[in-house]
Amino acid sequence: MSNEVETNKEKDFGYNWVTTSRFLFYMQVFVVLAMTLGGCYQLYQHRYKGKPEVEVPGNTLYTPQYK
Repeated sequence: MSNEVETNKEKDFGYNWVTTSRFLFYMQVFVVLAMTLGGCYQLYQHRYKGKPEVEVPGNTLYTPQYK
């Protein structure tokens, strides 16, 4: 009976700190990488696509042109 408890403790997340810390480190690296790539993708999707052609009325120019 005690042998079964020992083998379960070796596999348990809370008892084996080497495996736990390694798992948490790789999870942290994965999350940071995913957030960085996701942020870069969102910046790419919402990038500035250039100056649009806007028709400006003549009477609102710096030197207005009236009819």
